[in-house]
Amino acid sequence: MITHISRTSLRTLTRSGGDVAVVEALGRSYFDDGHIPGAHNLPHDSSDVTIAAVLPDRSRTVVVYCSNLACQNSTILSRRLEQLGYTDVREYDAGKQDWIEAGLPIESTPVPAPAR
Repeated sequence: MITHISRTSLRTLTRSGGDVAVVEALGRSYFDDGHIPGAHNLPHDSSDVTIAAVLPDRSRTVVVYCSNLACQNSTILSRRLEQLGYTDVREYDAGKQDWIEAGLPIESTPVPAPAR
């Protein structure tokens, strides 16, 4: 069963140094533009091989998020993770919008310098 997690609980979990993987279920361009610090990018339609590569430990706590309450990508990915045998899946369904509106930091993926 997927557990829903609040922004406050997510911050507590990540600050405590616990073994948690935070995953953004949006496409690469959205992730690159800005994501929760330390998050991995794992779009909701990722292959099972990609999921296993990003999240090799199925007993690790995984928190999945996407844009906001209207976005279903995190729900889709959370359900897939459970079907694949991940045992501690949590969904931050308020997502990136809630995080940003609370004034919390996001990080973006640096754009590589053009080759010379």
